[in-house]
Amino acid sequence: MNVFVILKQTFDTEEKIVIQDGKISEDGVKFVINPYDEYAVEEALRVKEEHGGTVTAVSVGPGRSAEALRSALAMGADEAVLIASEGIDADEYGVSRLLAAFLQEQSYDLILGGNFSVDSGGGQVAIRLAKLLSLPHVSAITKLSINGSQATAVRDAEGDGETLEVQLPAVFTAQQGLNDPRYPSLPGIMKAKKKPFRELAPADLGLGEDDVTAKTRQTGLSLPPARQAGKLLSGTPAEQAAELVRLLRTEAKAI
Repeated sequence: MNVFVILKQTFDTEEKIVIQDGKISEDGVKFVINPYDEYAVEEALRVKEEHGGTVTAVSVGPGRSAEALRSALAMGADEAVLIASEGIDADEYGVSRLLAAFLQEQSYDLILGGNFSVDSGGGQVAIRLAKLLSLPHVSAITKLSINGSQATAVRDAEGDGETLEVQLPAVFTAQQGLNDPRYPSLPGIMKAKKKPFRELAPADLGLGEDDVTAKTRQTGLSLPPARQAGKLLSGTPAEQAAELVRLLRTEAKAI
């Protein structure tokens, strides 16, 4: 079974966000595999262990994204492909087109990705990719089982679960709770250095800059307002309730 994992390199969730000149500063920042994509890598490895085949990790991003791909190789993926986006103003539209251009030339049974990325939170890439490849898609899965050419997935539905059956090939996105990702072992890290690692440019996929230019535009970026100190309300319970309502209406603008 040929499994492809689409992944993104994102800020470590423990990093402090600093905005400079309207952009998030990357100076001295630690980057990691997007946590939801890490669930996808783990699930791909489990599918391989149960059904055989290969796992290929694919990412669209700048050169530093190679580090995330090598982490996937160290976890157990067999190959990695980096589609360089240096100097390209690509959003979810552009990323999905680049991935589709690559994957349409590959032989795949299963495509896995994260439910969304923790930096943008758009959750669009996998859905757009499924549309471009004319594949069925199930999002936010918490369980996946495969029987021949059919897959059964349980997807998170606002705290409940929905069970769906789809024919392979198909696209699935991983939700928290799908599995517990393994840590790369020392032998895995050493083996990763010898595994196939390809780097492609959009031109190698037959796409020009105009084909992947962003369809969305960021108009502003700012940190949330600083948290204010709490207030203690005095008086009787009725007086406190009245004052709380007044504050919520006049200061917090919550009601």
